[in-house]
Amino acid sequence: MDQYIVERVYKEAEEILETKKTIREIAKINGVSKSTVHKDLKERLLELNQTLHQQIAEIFQEHIEIRHIRGGESTRRKYLHE
Repeated sequence: MDQYIVERVYKEAEEILETKKTIREIAKINGVSKSTVHKDLKERLLELNQTLHQQIAEIFQEHIEIRHIRGGESTRRKYLHE
């Protein structure tokens, strides 16, 4: 794996741990696609650092558990503006 990819993976993981931002938010900050961030943190990080990967997986699980709430809130705001 190229060094710049390794550095990107660790940077993305660090940002998620510090801020608990979503994959979309991290992708936007780093100027890469959601797919790239997902592959970085689900596959590449597992090869590089299994402990860090587990911490990230726990945060992703939290995001999955609350996504229905976030989606509902987004819809509510949409209709309040119309």
